[in-house]
Amino acid sequence: MKNLTSLSDQELVQLYMNENSNALSVLVERYKDKIFTSIYLLVKDKYLAEDLFQDVFIRIIDTLRAGKYNDEGKFLPWAMRIAHNLCVDHFRKVKRSPSIKTSDDHDIFEVLNFSEAGADQKMMTGQSHDRVRRLVDMLPEDQKEVIILRHYAELSFKEISELTNCSINTALGRMRYGLMNLRKMMTEKQIAL
Repeated sequence: MKNLTSLSDQELVQLYMNENSNALSVLVERYKDKIFTSIYLLVKDKYLAEDLFQDVFIRIIDTLRAGKYNDEGKFLPWAMRIAHNLCVDHFRKVKRSPSIKTSDDHDIFEVLNFSEAGADQKMMTGQSHDRVRRLVDMLPEDQKEVIILRHYAELSFKEISELTNCSINTALGRMRYGLMNLRKMMTEKQIAL
């Protein structure tokens, strides 16, 4: 499996379609953190996020086995689109609109790679991230979604626009206004990061 990790997403998809189940394992391992965390940030429930995460890969497997995968795009944006659509479907079923909030149990900044720091530095960093997370939670839903997809999932604005069914300019505008609102809130609350 070691030599599989050096293959591109498209090569792994082709191998899986040719009955190599290890190829899918590599893809799952490669993107599980980004996909799961994006789902979790949308649904705010660990157990529901785990269920939806499994559903994403069931949908991916079904699509690949049926030969319906379109390789024009990249694998991750395609998988993220499936995840996003499953989250939207969930919220339609429970008849409430999706909101992106993080709980106190989960910090989106845990995934960032910080150098080892002392306890005081870790505490200050954690407090700063907690403040930013609370401010992001206060943004309008569309602005929160774009900020999280851009800064956590590292999607391009083109990918975000496709995922959220809006134009690239709309996605850019939501990001711009979201960042402006964050700055304004920081100034009003005199938050130092």
